[in-house]
Amino acid sequence: QVQLVESGGGLVQAGGSLRLSCAASASGSILTINDMGWYRQAPGKQRELVAFISSGGDTNYADSVKGRFTISRDNAKNTGYLQMNSLKPEDTAVYYCKVVVLVGVNGYDYWGQGTQVTVSS
Repeated sequence: QVQLVESGGGLVQAGGSLRLSCAASASGSILTINDMGWYRQAPGKQRELVAFISSGGDTNYADSVKGRFTISRDNAKNTGYLQMNSLKPEDTAVYYCKVVVLVGVNGYDYWGQGTQVTVSS
């Protein structure tokens, strides 16, 4: 069973920064992680993709966070990161990481438990 542990959320003033982490593990198994992504869900809104990074390091961002957020990964540690700078109140949401774990030729999605990010004005 794959487990994802997220950390790094919290309360920050507008203009501040936070760094989210998402560590994947599976007891007794070696993980092969394909794509990784960060999503967020604000109250009353649908979950949306914030940033994406492929196994090869290609990245993609939502227009609302381009130039402010940076997604990265450390494959040796099976960990993904989201560096969030110049935070705005509208970035307030629960942030979730998602990884695609490869088992043979099949990919399986796993989600983190979510971490709250609150940006005060």
